[in-house]
Amino acid sequence: MTRVKSIARRRHKKIRDATKGFTQARRRRVKAGKEALLHAGQYAYVGRKDRKSNMRRLWITRLSAAVKQRGFSYSKFIAGLKKEKIELDRKILSDIAISDPETFDKIVAETK
Repeated sequence: MTRVKSIARRRHKKIRDATKGFTQARRRRVKAGKEALLHAGQYAYVGRKDRKSNMRRLWITRLSAAVKQRGFSYSKFIAGLKKEKIELDRKILSDIAISDPETFDKIVAETK
């Protein structure tokens, strides 16, 4: 009969490679490493969702600051955009506010 090599070593190596950078038993032991990887995957999944709301929060903060400099409140600015049917999202508006203030001034003037 031919000799069959154990597949467990390959599986363990895969886990150990994935846990590089973890500390203590989480890096050295397979069982602890496997559990740590499961938790890390869950945190990463949630983090990808959180990043989206964090970015939106940043855009709103930037817009609020830019609009306040022009003597206007954020909520009135957004209401004015909706009333004038200007369909620019917060990401684009915050980018315009930073990179092209003259254009942003024109947008704010239209919402007044």
